[in-house]
Amino acid sequence: MRVIKQPILLILLTMSLMAVHQVSNGQNSESMSVSLEEAINYALENNQQVINARLEEEIADRQVGEILADGLPQVNLNADLTHNYKIPQTPVTSDFATGEPLEETLYIPFGADYTSQWGASFSQMVFDGSFFIGLEAAKTFTQLSKKDHIKTKIDIAEVVSKAYFGVLVNVERLALVERNYSRLDSLLQETQIMYENGFAEKIDVNRVKVQFNNVKVEKNNYQQIVDLSESLLKFQMGLKPNASIVLTDEIQSIGYFDFELANNFTYEQRIEYSQMNIRKELKQLDIKNVRAKYYPKIDLIANYGRNTGNTSLDGVFTDEWFGAGAIGLRASMPIFDGMRKRRQVQQRQLQAKQIDYSLNLLENNIDIEIEQALTTYNRQIEMMQAQRENMDLSQEVYEVAKIKYNEGVGSNIEVIDDDATYKQAQINFYNALYDALISKIDLQKAYGILL
Repeated sequence: MRVIKQPILLILLTMSLMAVHQVSNGQNSESMSVSLEEAINYALENNQQVINARLEEEIADRQVGEILADGLPQVNLNADLTHNYKIPQTPVTSDFATGEPLEETLYIPFGADYTSQWGASFSQMVFDGSFFIGLEAAKTFTQLSKKDHIKTKIDIAEVVSKAYFGVLVNVERLALVERNYSRLDSLLQETQIMYENGFAEKIDVNRVKVQFNNVKVEKNNYQQIVDLSESLLKFQMGLKPNASIVLTDEIQSIGYFDFELANNFTYEQRIEYSQMNIRKELKQLDIKNVRAKYYPKIDLIANYGRNTGNTSLDGVFTDEWFGAGAIGLRASMPIFDGMRKRRQVQQRQLQAKQIDYSLNLLENNIDIEIEQALTTYNRQIEMMQAQRENMDLSQEVYEVAKIKYNEGVGSNIEVIDDDATYKQAQINFYNALYDALISKIDLQKAYGILL
């Protein structure tokens, strides 16, 4: 990404700044000086995406406790007070005393106008195969959440690094434009003096002035680009928009890619590969969980309660209460479910095969990504070195043309053309430098060593 060639980026950055500025109104400004490492560490603590990923990890930890709660004793307390405003009639066809049938069926209401009861129940799981597998799956899911947290950190480290390099390069570009501005300002003054002394024509002054005005506008534009790139960096770090930031790293101090870190590379170094393996493990546990539902479930149960009834509401609270309680074991075992669980196991087995194929595909993608990143990095380094040489040569050509012009043996057009060539060579070098820095980040991410 070349800032100088992407005005759309400026528009997007401006929109982001306007939105964030509304949120941050009234906040006190803060100032900090950061190296690249410090900027990444700050972002890993304050970036909103990282914070959300950390919260997701904590949520996964709480889910383990939620499942564990199913294996602990369950105690419930209940109570009710009922007004039976219409008592049901019970048919009676025989005499209670003799047992002989009655001549006609009698309908007698059984019950009280007011009844009340309260009770407590207790249950303790003795055995449930799916519970233990579910608990293991929850712990594995926690590991996946941790991997997702790491993946978010890697992504944030990538965008912060690129934003940091963007600021450094744009600062260098601004300094370059300021040097060009000073150089053309001096050239314009010298040409003006030569014109006044009859050693140059008016058109020579105009040519230099056109170049000078262009650089003046470019200087103002680049100041805005630097400000916007700093705002993007602060946004990625999680800093307030009105905070001031100073970068302590210099672009010359950023070294090349350390290929020793890439020795003995394994796919496990890539966080995506670890995530896929955990998903595979979760799918295997899911299969075990469905099969465990064939096993019996055994629970220890106990309950105790008291009840009473009366024809008046006051009597409910004054009459005698009668107690009842029980204790025992409750067992249940599925016999036939229409082959539902068998079909569920088959589906999950096919999904596990999909994950295996996805792992193979991911390995191939990682190989290609490393190859492409390595090729791009080497090409960008070569291009940067070539552009550096071009910049040095064009500077030398310009200085010779300037000396010749001052001595009266060169032309004004030659100086202006060589100045434009020198300026373009400088732009090309910093574009190549930025591309080389970005390709280094991409290569580190491809090898899984960005963090």
